[in-house]
Amino acid sequence: MEKFVRLISMAPLFLLLCSPLALAGHDYSQALSKSILFFEAQRSGVLPHNQRVSWRSNSGLYDGKASGVDLVGGYYDAGDNVKFGLPMAFTVTMMSWSIIEYGKQMASSGELGHAMEAVKWGTDYFIKAHPEPNVLYGEVGDGNSDHYCWQRPEDMTTDRRAYKISPSNPGSDLAGETAAAMAAASIVFRRSNPAYSRELLQHAYQLFDFADKYRGKYDSSITVAQKYYRSISGYNDELLWAAAWLYQASNNEYYLNYLANNGDSMGGTGWGMTEFGWDVKYSGVQTLVAKFLMQGKAGQHAAVFEKYSVKAEYFMCSCLGKGSRNVQKTPGGLIFRQRWNNMQFVTSASFLATVYSDYLTSAGKTFNCASGNVAPSELLSFAKSQVDYILGDNPRATSYMVGYGNNYPQQVHHRGSSIVSIKKDSSFVSCRGGYATWFSRKASDPNLLTGAVVGGPDAYDNFADQRDNYEQTEPATYNNAPLLGILARLGGGHGGYNQLLPVVTTQPKQAPQPKVTPVAPASSSGPIAIAQKVTTSWVSKGVTYYRYSTTVTNNSGKTIKDLKLAISKLYGPLWGLTKTGDSYVFPAWLNSLPAGKSLEFVYIHSASAANVLVSSYSLA
Repeated sequence: MEKFVRLISMAPLFLLLCSPLALAGHDYSQALSKSILFFEAQRSGVLPHNQRVSWRSNSGLYDGKASGVDLVGGYYDAGDNVKFGLPMAFTVTMMSWSIIEYGKQMASSGELGHAMEAVKWGTDYFIKAHPEPNVLYGEVGDGNSDHYCWQRPEDMTTDRRAYKISPSNPGSDLAGETAAAMAAASIVFRRSNPAYSRELLQHAYQLFDFADKYRGKYDSSITVAQKYYRSISGYNDELLWAAAWLYQASNNEYYLNYLANNGDSMGGTGWGMTEFGWDVKYSGVQTLVAKFLMQGKAGQHAAVFEKYSVKAEYFMCSCLGKGSRNVQKTPGGLIFRQRWNNMQFVTSASFLATVYSDYLTSAGKTFNCASGNVAPSELLSFAKSQVDYILGDNPRATSYMVGYGNNYPQQVHHRGSSIVSIKKDSSFVSCRGGYATWFSRKASDPNLLTGAVVGGPDAYDNFADQRDNYEQTEPATYNNAPLLGILARLGGGHGGYNQLLPVVTTQPKQAPQPKVTPVAPASSSGPIAIAQKVTTSWVSKGVTYYRYSTTVTNNSGKTIKDLKLAISKLYGPLWGLTKTGDSYVFPAWLNSLPAGKSLEFVYIHSASAANVLVSSYSLA
């Protein structure tokens, strides 16, 4: 990305969501599908067989080789071909948070599998980038040499040097954000892929310890990042952010105590913010801690957590224009912080408003701003107004999501989309030749960068659709990541469940459990055995909810492919399978089930076990 060094102003922000009904006007489900698709265009490495962005091909296949480590994979951050670790980790954290909160809505639109694939593409790379407990590779490629060239990733001739942090060259902000990403992702995969989830959590533990023990700013160690992703806020916010996510993922009181004991000294209870993004995490920490408080988890730390909560609501009031210090907005109503990729702040702030609205609604609470009492629905309305602006409800009637609507950017500042696909024309595009032939073209991009959210308009709602206008026409992964959750929420509605429940990892007081029996024989006599059990239950507003674990075991002696399951009497969210029409099939990361192996999927509802039947399968 054509990055920048920016100054931050310290003041707060926070947002809300509430209506139990899906909101009309835009096709949010279509926008969600397109938003997730954008991440496939940003993939580096060997592309999978189910790659849907067909104009891309393999790239960066020797990343890390010179350093003796495999760093193939991950994401290009924006319109360039560099892999920057800090924004990539924030992207994965926010995608994971979106799934944790709104996975049910994503599943109902058939996008949960794609969203989880997008997360896993990032976490697979982070596992490679963390080869030792106290070593983390935080960048591949150099922004200066990369920006000198205009080449599609498949033709890269630029320096692919790898840069790392270590005890002698620390980077607490980078390690902390990557710990947060791994911890959040471990929640995403906890039920569908428990072994992978445990692996992610182990990396998160190690990275947090590394970040906390060897303190320092990552851009003092990886100096080539300073021009593009300088950590202006320092690393205290990332340490608190990582601790909050590790508490959510592990329920380990150590991390709750860390938040309480360090909240004052590290700024968590002191900084009132008006931004949230890849650099400044305070508002995100404050939102999560406010959630813990609403969940009744604060215990002896209630007084400290109340101070976090006050700052969270300062942020929310600022977004609504009802605080003592409010965010700037364009005449058309869009949050405006800076001309250079302003949209990143719009989507991140809107996400916090969305989840906070739902937290308040679940807790039956409102909150106060300088101008008076505020209902959760106001936060949701605010977030919706921002998303609607992005999708075209603005003075220019322009959609700032590529491929959505009829009037969207045609000359995106993006190397891959602006140069003919290597699959269509394999002629080599040279470093400077790309500028002469493709960058300077006054024509639409040959490849549609579907779902990309570009930098957006200026403070007066003006926008110039020109490839060299990188401040406004360049997209970024961290623009899209928070948007996934908001679009799922707006498209799928509230869902009618308590938003404070999904991340509770301890088992509440047990309510009487229904008698559960396997819906298919669990014996080894049949080729496929299906067994179900209740793993936990809880009561919310007088309704008892049950979490069911269902195991499908291959007893056939051969590999099972093309498995289709019919599931009826299911009244809640399901994780670990992909819905296709009226059937459920293997999740996106699984193509077959070898002999003797099992897969697990999980669902939650307030009834006896659903009926699970095998519709069809083939043996290989």
